[in-house]
Amino acid sequence: MQHRRSTHHGAGGSTRGPGRALRWSAALLVAPVLVACAPDAEDPQDDQTPPGQEQPETQFDTLREAAPEGFYVGSAAAGGGHHLEQDYDDPFTTDEAYREVLAEQFSSLSAENQMKWEFIHPEQGEYDFGPADAIVDFAEENGQVVRGHTLLWHSQNPEWLEEGDFTPEELREILREHIETVVGRYAGRIQQWDVANEIVDDDAEIRTEENIWIRELGIEIVSDAFRWAHEADPEAELFLNDYSVEGINAKSDVYYGLAQDMLDDGVPLHGFGVQGHLSTQYGYPGDLQQNLQRFADLGLKTAITEIDVRIVMPEDGQPDQGAFEQQAAYYRMSLEACLAVEGCDSFTLWGFVDRYSWVPVFFPEEGAATVMEDDYSPRPAFTALLQALEAAR
Repeated sequence: MQHRRSTHHGAGGSTRGPGRALRWSAALLVAPVLVACAPDAEDPQDDQTPPGQEQPETQFDTLREAAPEGFYVGSAAAGGGHHLEQDYDDPFTTDEAYREVLAEQFSSLSAENQMKWEFIHPEQGEYDFGPADAIVDFAEENGQVVRGHTLLWHSQNPEWLEEGDFTPEELREILREHIETVVGRYAGRIQQWDVANEIVDDDAEIRTEENIWIRELGIEIVSDAFRWAHEADPEAELFLNDYSVEGINAKSDVYYGLAQDMLDDGVPLHGFGVQGHLSTQYGYPGDLQQNLQRFADLGLKTAITEIDVRIVMPEDGQPDQGAFEQQAAYYRMSLEACLAVEGCDSFTLWGFVDRYSWVPVFFPEEGAATVMEDDYSPRPAFTALLQALEAAR
């Protein structure tokens, strides 16, 4: 594959989070990683190290240091959502060690839940910007960019909205006011916005029933949302975003056609986001690079926006080394696919430590989906990402 090469540090450079910086031992960082593709997967690289051989040692301690110039490696900032039901305090606000790793390792942050409707707009006419403000402020203090998530979605909407008795005209005004208020508040401080999230269902159909906006206002409201967001912050890059669109399939085909139509209509659509919620029990989407490339050929930026790789958990709760090596291969191939496509400059982990991961809550038989153990020691997947970034410099 062709890599970007640069003699500069990655986007944002190296920084220290508040307090003591957490560093990684050389022994952990050079742990052997197998990058052979999983069964039934197409391997998009032809330069894989043969199975059983160790990868070369790494020069850098952190993902953000290893990244090529202009390439952002991100993480979701944990909080809200399922975290409210767990037996711990808000991670982003209270866990200092977590915050230190978040600052040290990553050059981009996404609000996991804190910018979704039910958290930022809990009552009609009332906003709670505190948690979102904290993430944006933290990012600026640590030389990081922010991905805003999300403005139009069928899920995690407040009760007042979903159960309200609104006319179509009122709903349209509610959405317009929300977008102008939220995007406008952070104008100039958000690099990318997931404007429309998961508007296509698993049957590759537009969500005309689940999504209140599309159901009541038609698919045209998606284009209006992009226009309003662009007016509120002309500098932000505006994305469509979804899961299960890693490869060229029926669902990603719908987005490809929708993107063409929006661009033909002059809609300020700037990018297509592939979430990347993968599982080692399924084959790897070996055509990820080709799929990203076809959107890039439309003139769009692309991004991996929410990647994690689940493992089916054994009875003792501890996956074997082979499972972690397969996981590492999935992470690495996804990153290399993005690096190979011009304009794919953002690669975001949907969390980096298991204890704050959404995966066990929603997939009870799967877990260990992140790149670090709960003590923040790196798994093979972390090392694989570090090596792939370094190779692309």
